[in-house]
Amino acid sequence: MEAGKLIIFTGPSGVGKGTLLRKLLTQHPELVLSTSVTTRPPRPGEINGIDYYFVNVEKFQQMVADDELLEWAEFAGNYYGTPRLQVEDLISQGKWVILEIELEGARQIRRTFPQALQFFILPPSLRELEQRIRHRGTESEEAIAKRLRRAQEEINAANEFDIQIVNDDLEKAFANLEAALFVPC
Repeated sequence: MEAGKLIIFTGPSGVGKGTLLRKLLTQHPELVLSTSVTTRPPRPGEINGIDYYFVNVEKFQQMVADDELLEWAEFAGNYYGTPRLQVEDLISQGKWVILEIELEGARQIRRTFPQALQFFILPPSLRELEQRIRHRGTESEEAIAKRLRRAQEEINAANEFDIQIVNDDLEKAFANLEAALFVPC
């Protein structure tokens, strides 16, 4: 059986991680996207166990205390984490498991799972990232400013990752992602 692999996918909000991941999973259905646990309420159309595992704060804290999470972090007032058992089981089955996580979670994974392959997705510029966030039309000026401050902190940490990909052109970024994952060194 082929060895499983843990793949970390990180980058600032609005950089296009989700778009790249959807394309990657469509083109390579053998890859598995890990389902995170969160304390935030479900959005319309989200399904428990598919989009996220939705739990209350007390349950989440118990999972942390019981070491049931590979990583966890607080973001925008809610907690998010990766279920340890699910990921370890998939990897032991030879699956390549992708985690789409925040910077702090990626740093935790690096300490507990150093063999993980870590990607950081970068915007072409902070100005372009701001335009993408504004184009969504879902955030207040205060929220945009907060996201941009956080994005700058995250971008400053990009060199901590094995591979950095600039998402300036979706097809080019996707080709670079595929090459890094599937082309032998």
